[in-house]
Amino acid sequence: MDNKENQTAWQKLRPTKRRLVQLYAALLYNAHLRGFLDGTIYTGHAKAACVPGFNCYSCPAAAGACPLGALQNALAASGSRTGFYVFGILMLYGLMLGRTICGWLCPFGLIQELLHRIPTPKIPKNRITRVLSYLKYIILAVFAGAVPLWYGLKYHMAVPGFCKYICPAGTLEGAMGLLSHPHNADYFRMLGILFIRKFIIMLLIGLVCIFCYRSFCRFLCPLGAVYSLFSKIALVGVKKDVSRCNECGACVRSCGMDVRRAGDHECIHCGKCMDVCSQKALSFRAGKVTLISPDGGCADNQPDAETKRQKYKKTAWGIALAVLAFALVWFNFLDPSLKTTSTPAADPPAQSENTGEAAAGFEVGSVLPDFEITCTDGSVFRLSEQRGRIVVINLWATWCGPCVQELPHFDAFYAAHQEDAAVIAVHSPFVTDDVGAFLSDKGYTMPFAVDSEEQNIVWPVVGGNTTLPQTIILDRNGIVVYNQRGSVTPELLESLYEQAAK
Repeated sequence: MDNKENQTAWQKLRPTKRRLVQLYAALLYNAHLRGFLDGTIYTGHAKAACVPGFNCYSCPAAAGACPLGALQNALAASGSRTGFYVFGILMLYGLMLGRTICGWLCPFGLIQELLHRIPTPKIPKNRITRVLSYLKYIILAVFAGAVPLWYGLKYHMAVPGFCKYICPAGTLEGAMGLLSHPHNADYFRMLGILFIRKFIIMLLIGLVCIFCYRSFCRFLCPLGAVYSLFSKIALVGVKKDVSRCNECGACVRSCGMDVRRAGDHECIHCGKCMDVCSQKALSFRAGKVTLISPDGGCADNQPDAETKRQKYKKTAWGIALAVLAFALVWFNFLDPSLKTTSTPAADPPAQSENTGEAAAGFEVGSVLPDFEITCTDGSVFRLSEQRGRIVVINLWATWCGPCVQELPHFDAFYAAHQEDAAVIAVHSPFVTDDVGAFLSDKGYTMPFAVDSEEQNIVWPVVGGNTTLPQTIILDRNGIVVYNQRGSVTPELLESLYEQAAK
């Protein structure tokens, strides 16, 4: 093989600039790589920030929130607060980048493109795919809009409809990422028909993506639907030089998306159309600044324009790599929240008070170490003062739909057994709502407390982590008889009470 053949092979294999940016974005969004080693998700302060692309919040490596999930939670909480931040950040991303995010900065878009590269017969775009491209707007309105808004206003429950019933990224990155860790083996008992359906949906979407280019992005993605609304006014994207264009349509024919013209609401601004435009009428711009020009140059090019662009690109890549290096170091080693969020649930805390021969710990058969926490009503709950009573500890959060749904079960149990049992519901240290305001109109009589993000009082003692809800039940001697994640029913609570009372 001569040098020319070698060069041609390398040119076919080497990643394009866009592919490098996609890989960079995926790694930056998921900079908390130690999450895969710990089997937990990151819950530090940075997690409140939304990344631009479609990336699951529950992925063990995710360092930021998914804007679509944040949008649904904001709608669910609209009865008590307005999600100005979420709507503002989506508008900012849309105005600045639009669907350029889909083409360059979306990890799930990258996964779809890699699947499509598997050698198989491909389904070309046609009238049917063009009609199906409008399905994502219906999904946006129903599953990402109406469902969370309805449950939030009527039932005060956070039900992110798209994340709960459809999202393939949540199944792949979140559920499977956590289930793959041996410390999370007990999660399998929590899986039900909902997970099976979502797993099948994920497999079907992945299979279709092999034969049909970016099927999820084109037909189903609500986030792409949101960003498409800004297609006419987004600052960055593929722009056409009208004076050069002869309307030959080569750009539309070569595009894998269901576009009617370059840069419209279906365009993800990948830039492939620039390579087939014989008139060199297309370029990738940020306002009036040309970021990527066609081989023949742009109409407004100055003699040294390409030289300047190359210089700016090198500077931009240098800054980007420095940001990535800092993010990897921060999210894996320096972030103060790591000392609490990365503790595997299987590692018991230090031994404390002991009864008989039982060891201190949170496993069944162990004596739960003492803790003291201030409740929302100002009272103090001290575990050591509950000896002689059955103790029920519920870990929950306002943003956890199953948690909110089962709170009435615990309150009813408390009302029926408060003479013989102590019940406390402890909110996660990761707080996004005013817990007191959230509970104010519920009429619950059992004690509530919010764990401290700085001290993390209850979570390490009971073996809690980021998967909620979790229920811990102690017998009269403080010995753990039940410690499981997942929802409970009133019948199960009564059964566990009888077991602990023996």
